[in-house]
Amino acid sequence: MNDEIAANKKFRKELKSGTVSLVLLSILSRSEGPMYGYEITKNIDSNPVETPSMGQGALYPVLRSLEKSGLLSSQVEPSVSGPPRRYYNITASGRETLEAWTDTWIKTRDFVDAILKGNDDV
Repeated sequence: MNDEIAANKKFRKELKSGTVSLVLLSILSRSEGPMYGYEITKNIDSNPVETPSMGQGALYPVLRSLEKSGLLSSQVEPSVSGPPRRYYNITASGRETLEAWTDTWIKTRDFVDAILKGNDDV
């Protein structure tokens, strides 16, 4: 049973690591302005569809990676209620990448759905 639990945990981790960047770019593309980590987390948590846990702490490394890749930009702003906050914006390159990744996601989702439903003629 431990092998089964470990395999499931590994699968979820691999699946999650491939989708978090897509989710973050999508959220920031629809935002009317820059967002900081807690706002992004609340946006994810408010989704009516049951979502895998994407804790705030897990998002920051992905946000930094996306920024390093030029897909996001950020600026630090002072906060009246605590430490300064880093606000993230999607860049033009990020929007282009989001479009390409969305296309890839849709094709992958459709392929996997077809296989899971037993349509081997994909």
